[in-house]
Amino acid sequence: MSKIYALIPAAGSGSRVRAAVPKQYLRIGGLPLLHFALRPLVRHPAIEQVFVVLAQGDTHYKQFDWSEFGARLEPLYCGGATRAASVFNGLLAARDMIAGSDWVVVHDAARPCLSSEALERLLVEAGSDEAGGLLAVPVSDTLKRAGRDLRVAGTEPREHLWLAQTPQMFRYRLLIEALRKADPEVVTDEACAIEGLGFKPRLVMGETRNLKVTFSEDLRVAERILQGRDGVVAPARESRTTARRRKRVPLRPAQPRRGGPGRR
Repeated sequence: MSKIYALIPAAGSGSRVRAAVPKQYLRIGGLPLLHFALRPLVRHPAIEQVFVVLAQGDTHYKQFDWSEFGARLEPLYCGGATRAASVFNGLLAARDMIAGSDWVVVHDAARPCLSSEALERLLVEAGSDEAGGLLAVPVSDTLKRAGRDLRVAGTEPREHLWLAQTPQMFRYRLLIEALRKADPEVVTDEACAIEGLGFKPRLVMGETRNLKVTFSEDLRVAERILQGRDGVVAPARESRTTARRRKRVPLRPAQPRRGGPGRR
């Protein structure tokens, strides 16, 4: 029988978050986003191994403790300049472990809220379709096309439109062939590469909570989701008033008590 492997490209810089570290290492409750993205994949009994594709010069990964995931998690320092390049490089690096007919589940490093139920739906539904498939949700908002002056140029019909999510699941041989032929600057997800070969991946119902952290406000939303679902404890934050007072009032050294040592 075909086996299932997972791969997470985590070599991006996440410039739109405007953080000091790549967004996959932004923390919630002391743990990086990457930890939460990996966790449902590593814990699923049907997934043999999880590969995380890191930038060649990544210095952040080893700063965290990944022992919870044991030998089921393997880092690959072969990330590329684009997502497609990172996935392709990761597939090449793992080629001695994965058979051509095996399935590969590709997930975003910045999607920390994937539920076990959504993952199970993908494995069952996409795993029964030879073209593979992906999690997605129907578009519910009205779509506007913008002109160059940032005014509405038209309203687009939203019927039959879906928002692609991850994980996305395809056969190893099919996926690596699709990525080899695709333009990595154009292909933004694995399904797009598969479509380029003439296949029609299956849409599997995802969840709106399975958001991708792209901007700083997304991190706060993800934090609330994880708090409500998994009981993740977020670090305490100062109020704005407290922060302002702390900046205005300089700390003064404590005066020593008479007849005793100074306070520390």
